[in-house]
Amino acid sequence: MIQNRRTFLGSLASLTAVGLLSGSELRAHNKLVGQLHIASNQYSWITFYQRQGLDWFANLDVSLQEFAKSGIAGYEPLVKKPGDIDLLAPLLKKHKIEMRSIYVGCTLHKEKEAGESLEEVMSIAKAAKPLGVKIIVTNPSPIQGGGTEGKTDAQLDLQAKNLDLMGAELRNQGIILAYHNHDIEMRNAAREFHHMMLATDPRHVSLCLEAHWLYRGSGNSQLAMFDIIHLYGSRIAEVHLRQSNNGVWTETFREGDIDYKRLAKELLALKLRPHLVLEQCIEKQTPNTMDAVTAHQKDLQYASRVFASFKE
Repeated sequence: MIQNRRTFLGSLASLTAVGLLSGSELRAHNKLVGQLHIASNQYSWITFYQRQGLDWFANLDVSLQEFAKSGIAGYEPLVKKPGDIDLLAPLLKKHKIEMRSIYVGCTLHKEKEAGESLEEVMSIAKAAKPLGVKIIVTNPSPIQGGGTEGKTDAQLDLQAKNLDLMGAELRNQGIILAYHNHDIEMRNAAREFHHMMLATDPRHVSLCLEAHWLYRGSGNSQLAMFDIIHLYGSRIAEVHLRQSNNGVWTETFREGDIDYKRLAKELLALKLRPHLVLEQCIEKQTPNTMDAVTAHQKDLQYASRVFASFKE
Protein backbone atom coordinates (compact mmCIF):
# COMPACT_ATOMS: atom_id res chain seq x y z
CA MET A 1 0.00 0.00 0.00
CA ILE A 2 1.34 3.43 -0.95
CA GLN A 3 1.39 5.74 2.06
CA ASN A 4 0.31 9.35 1.71
CA ARG A 5 2.55 12.06 3.13
CA ARG A 6 0.56 12.47 6.34
CA THR A 7 0.65 8.74 7.11
CA PHE A 8 4.34 8.58 6.25
CA LEU A 9 5.21 11.49 8.52
CA GLY A 10 3.06 10.03 11.27
CA SER A 11 4.91 6.73 11.15
CA LEU A 12 8.24 8.51 11.17
CA ALA A 13 7.19 10.60 14.15
CA SER A 14 6.21 7.45 16.03
CA LEU A 15 9.56 5.85 15.34
CA THR A 16 11.38 9.06 16.28
CA ALA A 17 9.56 9.18 19.63
CA VAL A 18 10.90 5.77 20.61
CA GLY A 19 14.36 6.40 19.17
CA LEU A 20 14.26 3.74 16.42
CA LEU A 21 15.37 5.89 13.49
CA SER A 22 18.97 6.11 12.37
CA GLY A 23 20.71 9.49 12.31
CA SER A 24 20.24 9.92 8.56
CA GLU A 25 16.56 8.94 8.83
CA LEU A 26 16.06 11.41 11.68
CA ARG A 27 17.57 14.21 9.61
CA ALA A 28 15.38 13.24 6.62
CA HIS A 29 12.33 13.28 8.90
CA ASN A 30 13.27 16.68 10.29
CA LYS A 31 13.65 18.09 6.79
CA LEU A 32 10.22 16.76 5.76
CA VAL A 33 8.44 18.31 8.73
CA GLY A 34 10.38 21.57 8.43
CA GLN A 35 12.07 21.12 11.78
CA LEU A 36 14.46 23.83 12.89
CA HIS A 37 18.19 23.35 12.77
CA ILE A 38 19.65 22.30 16.13
CA ALA A 39 23.35 21.77 16.73
CA SER A 40 25.44 20.26 19.52
CA ASN A 41 28.66 21.49 21.04
CA GLN A 42 31.49 18.96 21.08
CA TYR A 43 32.13 19.45 24.81
CA SER A 44 28.99 17.59 25.83
CA TRP A 45 30.15 14.56 23.80
CA ILE A 46 33.60 14.78 25.38
CA THR A 47 32.08 14.53 28.88
CA PHE A 48 30.04 11.45 27.94
CA TYR A 49 33.08 9.81 26.36
CA GLN A 50 35.22 10.55 29.41
CA ARG A 51 32.63 8.87 31.62
CA GLN A 52 33.01 5.75 29.47
CA GLY A 53 36.81 5.96 29.65
CA LEU A 54 37.00 6.99 25.98
CA ASP A 55 38.72 9.82 24.11
CA TRP A 56 36.52 11.76 21.68
CA PHE A 57 39.58 12.72 19.62
CA ALA A 58 41.19 9.25 19.45
CA ASN A 59 39.38 8.62 16.15
CA LEU A 60 37.36 11.65 15.11
CA ASP A 61 35.93 9.85 12.10
CA VAL A 62 34.36 7.20 14.35
CA SER A 63 33.28 9.82 16.89
CA LEU A 64 31.47 11.89 14.26
CA GLN A 65 29.86 8.72 12.93
CA GLU A 66 28.38 8.28 16.41
CA PHE A 67 27.41 11.95 16.46
CA ALA A 68 25.51 11.47 13.19
CA LYS A 69 23.50 8.63 14.73
CA SER A 70 21.93 11.10 17.15
CA GLY A 71 20.16 12.87 14.28
CA ILE A 72 21.54 16.25 15.37
CA ALA A 73 22.13 18.35 12.27
CA GLY A 74 24.96 20.64 13.38
CA TYR A 75 28.30 20.39 15.15
CA GLU A 76 29.95 23.19 17.12
CA PRO A 77 33.60 22.27 17.75
CA LEU A 78 36.33 24.02 19.69
CA VAL A 79 38.80 25.19 17.07
CA LYS A 80 42.34 26.09 18.11
CA LYS A 81 43.98 26.58 14.70
CA PRO A 82 43.07 26.62 10.99
CA GLY A 83 44.40 23.06 10.67
CA ASP A 84 41.51 21.87 12.85
CA ILE A 85 39.12 23.07 10.14
CA ASP A 86 41.11 21.23 7.48
CA LEU A 87 40.79 18.02 9.53
CA LEU A 88 37.04 18.46 10.09
CA ALA A 89 35.99 19.44 6.57
CA PRO A 90 36.06 15.99 4.90
CA LEU A 91 34.61 14.26 7.98
CA LEU A 92 31.66 16.64 8.22
CA LYS A 93 30.97 16.14 4.52
CA LYS A 94 31.25 12.36 4.89
CA HIS A 95 28.78 12.21 7.78
CA LYS A 96 26.49 14.95 6.40
CA ILE A 97 26.88 17.23 9.42
CA GLU A 98 26.65 21.01 9.17
CA MET A 99 28.91 23.45 11.03
CA ARG A 100 27.21 26.83 11.35
CA SER A 101 29.17 27.88 14.44
CA ILE A 102 32.51 27.23 16.09
CA TYR A 103 33.97 28.01 19.50
CA VAL A 104 37.41 29.61 19.78
CA GLY A 105 39.52 30.53 22.78
CA CYS A 106 41.39 33.81 23.06
CA THR A 107 43.24 36.09 25.46
CA LEU A 108 42.28 39.73 25.07
CA HIS A 109 43.14 41.38 28.40
CA LYS A 110 46.92 41.33 27.80
CA GLU A 111 48.44 43.39 25.00
CA LYS A 112 50.87 40.87 23.48
CA GLU A 113 48.56 37.85 23.74
CA ALA A 114 45.65 39.87 22.39
CA GLY A 115 47.49 40.61 19.16
CA GLU A 116 48.29 36.93 18.73
CA SER A 117 44.69 35.92 19.48
CA LEU A 118 43.25 38.39 16.99
CA GLU A 119 45.54 37.11 14.26
CA GLU A 120 44.74 33.47 15.07
CA VAL A 121 40.97 34.00 15.15
CA MET A 122 41.03 35.81 11.81
CA SER A 123 42.95 32.95 10.20
CA ILE A 124 40.47 30.43 11.67
CA ALA A 125 37.55 32.49 10.35
CA LYS A 126 39.06 32.55 6.87
CA ALA A 127 39.31 28.75 6.88
CA ALA A 128 35.88 28.19 8.46
CA LYS A 129 33.65 30.50 6.40
CA PRO A 130 33.68 28.32 3.23
CA LEU A 131 32.28 25.46 5.34
CA GLY A 132 29.21 27.50 6.25
CA VAL A 133 30.30 28.96 9.59
CA LYS A 134 28.23 32.04 10.39
CA ILE A 135 28.97 32.48 14.11
CA ILE A 136 32.21 32.40 16.09
CA VAL A 137 31.67 32.01 19.84
CA THR A 138 34.38 33.08 22.26
CA ASN A 139 34.91 33.40 26.00
CA PRO A 140 38.11 35.42 26.55
CA SER A 141 40.40 33.76 29.09
CA PRO A 142 37.76 32.40 31.49
CA ILE A 143 40.43 30.84 33.73
CA GLN A 144 42.49 34.01 34.14
CA GLY A 145 41.19 36.08 37.03
CA GLY A 146 39.17 33.13 38.29
CA GLY A 147 39.77 34.07 41.92
CA THR A 148 37.66 36.41 43.98
CA GLU A 149 39.67 39.42 42.78
CA GLY A 150 38.99 38.89 39.06
CA LYS A 151 40.61 40.88 36.29
CA THR A 152 41.51 44.49 36.97
CA ASP A 153 39.45 47.35 35.58
CA ALA A 154 42.28 48.19 33.18
CA GLN A 155 42.38 44.58 31.96
CA LEU A 156 38.63 44.53 31.43
CA ASP A 157 38.81 47.79 29.47
CA LEU A 158 41.53 46.35 27.24
CA GLN A 159 39.62 43.09 26.82
CA ALA A 160 36.45 44.91 25.77
CA LYS A 161 38.32 47.04 23.22
CA ASN A 162 39.95 43.98 21.70
CA LEU A 163 36.68 42.04 21.73
CA ASP A 164 35.03 44.90 19.85
CA LEU A 165 37.91 45.00 17.37
CA MET A 166 37.65 41.25 16.80
CA GLY A 167 33.92 41.54 16.24
CA ALA A 168 34.33 44.41 13.78
CA GLU A 169 36.89 42.49 11.72
CA LEU A 170 34.76 39.35 11.71
CA ARG A 171 31.73 41.39 10.67
CA ASN A 172 33.70 42.56 7.65
CA GLN A 173 34.06 38.88 6.75
CA GLY A 174 30.34 38.26 7.17
CA ILE A 175 30.72 36.36 10.45
CA ILE A 176 29.04 37.14 13.79
CA LEU A 177 31.11 37.23 16.98
CA ALA A 178 29.10 35.96 19.96
CA TYR A 179 30.40 36.60 23.48
CA HIS A 180 30.14 33.57 25.77
CA ASN A 181 30.49 33.38 29.55
CA HIS A 182 30.93 30.84 32.31
CA ASP A 183 30.07 31.35 35.98
CA ILE A 184 33.38 33.15 36.61
CA GLU A 185 32.27 36.24 34.69
CA MET A 186 29.19 36.50 36.89
CA ARG A 187 31.21 37.01 40.08
CA ASN A 188 31.65 40.38 41.74
CA ALA A 189 28.30 41.80 40.60
CA ALA A 190 28.91 40.26 37.14
CA ARG A 191 31.31 43.11 36.42
CA GLU A 192 33.16 41.28 33.64
CA PHE A 193 30.01 40.09 31.88
CA HIS A 194 28.27 43.47 31.99
CA HIS A 195 31.37 45.38 30.89
CA MET A 196 31.80 43.13 27.85
CA MET A 197 28.24 43.97 26.90
CA LEU A 198 28.25 47.68 27.72
CA ALA A 199 31.70 48.57 26.42
CA THR A 200 31.30 46.93 23.01
CA ASP A 201 29.29 47.92 19.95
CA PRO A 202 26.20 45.71 19.46
CA ARG A 203 26.97 45.73 15.74
CA HIS A 204 30.31 44.06 16.47
CA VAL A 205 29.65 41.83 19.48
CA SER A 206 26.58 39.66 19.85
CA LEU A 207 25.73 37.35 22.74
CA CYS A 208 25.80 33.60 23.05
CA LEU A 209 23.21 33.17 25.79
CA GLU A 210 24.85 30.59 28.03
CA ALA A 211 21.65 29.98 29.94
CA HIS A 212 22.86 27.54 32.59
CA TRP A 213 26.15 29.31 33.34
CA LEU A 214 24.15 32.49 33.86
CA TYR A 215 21.84 30.53 36.17
CA ARG A 216 24.65 28.88 38.15
CA GLY A 217 26.85 31.96 38.18
CA SER A 218 24.00 33.93 39.74
CA GLY A 219 23.59 31.52 42.65
CA ASN A 220 21.12 29.24 40.82
CA SER A 221 18.83 32.13 39.99
CA GLN A 222 16.49 31.77 37.05
CA LEU A 223 15.32 35.32 37.75
CA ALA A 224 18.80 36.69 37.12
CA MET A 225 19.09 34.68 33.90
CA PHE A 226 15.86 36.13 32.52
CA ASP A 227 16.94 39.63 33.58
CA ILE A 228 19.96 39.22 31.29
CA ILE A 229 17.57 38.53 28.41
CA HIS A 230 15.63 41.69 29.20
CA LEU A 231 18.86 43.72 29.31
CA TYR A 232 20.65 42.31 26.28
CA GLY A 233 18.07 40.22 24.45
CA SER A 234 18.41 42.03 21.15
CA ARG A 235 22.05 40.89 20.95
CA ILE A 236 21.40 37.16 21.32
CA ALA A 237 22.69 35.31 18.26
CA GLU A 238 23.02 31.86 19.80
CA VAL A 239 21.73 29.95 22.83
CA HIS A 240 23.53 27.08 24.57
CA LEU A 241 21.00 24.61 25.96
CA ARG A 242 21.77 22.83 29.23
CA GLN A 243 19.50 21.75 32.07
CA SER A 244 19.90 20.81 35.72
CA ASN A 245 17.74 19.35 38.46
CA ASN A 246 18.27 20.80 41.94
CA GLY A 247 21.46 22.38 40.62
CA VAL A 248 22.96 19.17 39.18
CA TRP A 249 23.33 18.81 35.40
CA THR A 250 20.80 16.31 34.11
CA GLU A 251 21.77 13.46 31.82
CA THR A 252 19.45 14.74 29.10
CA PHE A 253 17.94 18.08 28.13
CA ARG A 254 14.47 18.06 29.73
CA GLU A 255 12.30 19.91 32.24
CA GLY A 256 14.23 21.06 35.27
CA ASP A 257 15.56 24.14 37.03
CA ILE A 258 15.39 26.43 33.98
CA ASP A 259 12.06 27.10 32.30
CA TYR A 260 13.12 26.75 28.65
CA LYS A 261 9.53 26.98 27.45
CA ARG A 262 9.40 30.47 28.93
CA LEU A 263 12.80 31.20 27.38
CA ALA A 264 11.50 30.23 23.94
CA LYS A 265 8.46 32.50 24.37
CA GLU A 266 10.56 35.45 25.53
CA LEU A 267 12.94 35.12 22.58
CA LEU A 268 10.03 34.99 20.15
CA ALA A 269 8.50 38.04 21.84
CA LEU A 270 11.74 39.83 20.95
CA LYS A 271 11.35 38.49 17.39
CA LEU A 272 14.52 36.44 17.81
CA ARG A 273 15.27 32.98 16.46
CA PRO A 274 18.88 32.47 17.55
CA HIS A 275 21.09 29.53 16.62
CA LEU A 276 20.29 26.69 19.07
CA VAL A 277 23.18 24.56 20.32
CA LEU A 278 22.77 21.68 22.75
CA GLU A 279 25.44 21.55 25.43
CA GLN A 280 23.94 19.02 27.83
CA CYS A 281 27.15 18.05 29.62
CA ILE A 282 27.43 15.68 32.54
CA GLU A 283 29.24 16.15 35.84
CA LYS A 284 30.16 13.87 38.73
CA GLN A 285 26.71 13.89 40.35
CA THR A 286 24.81 13.37 37.07
CA PRO A 287 22.90 10.04 36.84
CA ASN A 288 24.57 7.41 34.64
CA THR A 289 21.85 5.51 32.76
CA MET A 290 22.59 5.81 29.02
CA ASP A 291 25.28 6.29 26.41
CA ALA A 292 26.08 9.47 24.50
CA VAL A 293 24.05 8.69 21.37
CA THR A 294 20.89 7.79 23.29
CA ALA A 295 21.19 10.85 25.52
CA HIS A 296 21.66 13.20 22.56
CA GLN A 297 18.72 11.68 20.71
CA LYS A 298 16.58 12.51 23.73
CA ASP A 299 18.12 16.00 23.90
CA LEU A 300 17.16 16.62 20.29
CA GLN A 301 13.60 15.36 20.76
CA TYR A 302 12.92 17.58 23.78
CA ALA A 303 14.61 20.67 22.29
CA SER A 304 12.63 20.21 19.08
CA ARG A 305 9.38 20.28 21.04
CA VAL A 306 10.31 23.25 23.23
CA PHE A 307 11.53 25.37 20.30
CA ALA A 308 9.08 24.06 17.69
CA SER A 309 7.91 27.61 16.97
CA PHE A 310 11.45 28.50 15.84
CA LYS A 311 11.11 26.50 12.60
CA GLU A 312 13.05 28.01 9.73
